[in-house]
Amino acid sequence: MVPLFGWMLLSHPTDLGWRLATTGVFTLAILTDLADGRIARRYNLVTDFGKLWDPAADKALTGMAFVGLSILHELPWWVTIVILVREWGITLLRALIKKYGVMAANRGGKLKTLTQSIALIMYLLYLPAMPLWFQWIAWILMGAAFLLTVVTGLDYLRAAARLRREYLLTHKEAQ
Repeated sequence: MVPLFGWMLLSHPTDLGWRLATTGVFTLAILTDLADGRIARRYNLVTDFGKLWDPAADKALTGMAFVGLSILHELPWWVTIVILVREWGITLLRALIKKYGVMAANRGGKLKTLTQSIALIMYLLYLPAMPLWFQWIAWILMGAAFLLTVVTGLDYLRAAARLRREYLLTHKEAQ
C-alpha cells in the first residue's frame, strides 16, 4: 500500500476529497498491520523474521508519510530527518545484532508507533484546512511522537548493548 499511498498524497495534495481518501489508505494500512500482529500473537505465529521485518514495513509506511508531508511543506524537514534516522538506524541495529539475539519491539516502541500514527493521520487530513483547535492537538501529538521517537531510540541502543554484553558473557563462560 506504500506506493499507492505515496502517489495519492503527492498527486493531489490540496484536494480535500483526495486527502480524505489518502488518509483512509494510510489508516487501513496501519490497522491491517495491527491486526496482523494480534493474529500472530494469538495463534502463536510469531517468528524471528516477523519480529525483525514487520517493524521495517511500518517504517516504510510512516516514512512515506513523513517524507510526503515534508515535501508538501506541512511538516518541517528536521522533524522528518530526526525521526527517519532513528527509525532506520534502529532497524539496521536490529539486523546487525541479530547474531546476539532478536530485539523485538518493546512497549515504548509500540507507544511511539501509535503516537506517530495518530499524529500522521491528523496531519494527513490536510491540517491547513482544519480548525485551529484540531491543528493544536495535531502539533502536540507530533511533538509527543517526536520525543517518544528519540527517547525510545536511546532505549533501544541501551537494550542492544545489554543484549550483546549478555551474549558475550554467556558464550565466554561456555568456553
